[in-house]
Amino acid sequence: MGNKLKEYLADPFLNTMYRAVREAGSLKSISIDLTHACNIRCVGCYYFDEGMNRFKGSKVKDEAVFDEFVAREKERGTNFVTIVGGEPSLELGRMKKIYDNFWMNVATNGWQRIPCDGFEKMPIGISVWGNHQTDKWLRGRDRLDVFGRALKNYKNDERAFWYYTVVPGRAHEVESVVEECVQNGNRVLFNFYCDLRNLGGEFDYRQGFGHVREAIDRMIERYPDKILMTSYFSHVVTSGKLYDESWGYEVCTSVSPDNPVNSERIRNGKPYNPHFRAYNADFSTTRRCCTGVDRSCDSCFDTWEHFSWVMLNMKKHLGSKQEFTNWLTTMYLFYLINRIVDFDSGIKLLPEIHARVGILSQPEPAEVA
Repeated sequence: MGNKLKEYLADPFLNTMYRAVREAGSLKSISIDLTHACNIRCVGCYYFDEGMNRFKGSKVKDEAVFDEFVAREKERGTNFVTIVGGEPSLELGRMKKIYDNFWMNVATNGWQRIPCDGFEKMPIGISVWGNHQTDKWLRGRDRLDVFGRALKNYKNDERAFWYYTVVPGRAHEVESVVEECVQNGNRVLFNFYCDLRNLGGEFDYRQGFGHVREAIDRMIERYPDKILMTSYFSHVVTSGKLYDESWGYEVCTSVSPDNPVNSERIRNGKPYNPHFRAYNADFSTTRRCCTGVDRSCDSCFDTWEHFSWVMLNMKKHLGSKQEFTNWLTTMYLFYLINRIVDFDSGIKLLPEIHARVGILSQPEPAEVA
């Protein structure tokens, strides 16, 4: 392994990314729900469809409890926190305490703007689930233009990127949504709709994401300096394939090792993050994983968890320089998105990252008359 790695790192571009990641150091990460509350109700949100807002002890109002949690995690060695929810922008005080003590990332619905003052370098992932019509129906109860309001809230905000959850059967919306986000002065990372409400049809993940992958690859070619996901990583997430492994609970690396429900998973020999915890909004108990309690992992296309799957499987990617490039660019983009490496210099590498990985999708064959 050492000789292969040395050979690949003779490439100055790869060496630059590798050194930046190594100098930043390893991540000891957790995810946390800052609150059980939300100011909108999205159709198919894992948090509410899985009942994560209903467990006993979810309404913690005593800030001393949260302060003790922060101190406890610092003592445990945690250095990176993903904030989810509920809607985190409803708890700016708690968010500030996380921002001041850890590397972090926050996912928000965008309805309420997170101010710049006190959060100057915070990575903010803003949800959007389709064009204005689709997003309005799925997230705004068919009356609130959440996407439109979020665009205004984060126009030309360098902290912000769009976390675009694409519906399987609405790949035709990708170009217009990305165009609007880019014109708003922001970058784009993709996520994928899993249909927890069983809407079926074009919302059903079981139809596959082939056309979505093609649309994403077209956006990479069109906006190589704006898309925060490579073609390789898009294929891993949407296909659920990583070499000889298929995505599922048995290989997911983002499970809570302290939770007894995961005891067999921890013993199965597959890589996992021993430090990770997915904390509920009581800041004490953990759940199975970031995005699930009982749901089937077949329905999970969460980009954050797939980042971890790739990152913890470096050895699988050492067969060739191209495979190593696929792994390293995935690792580097995670560190870059979350500003763990220098953002200003790192973002300039984005076009070359896409050029090195290349475009993997093939157009659907034309029908023969």
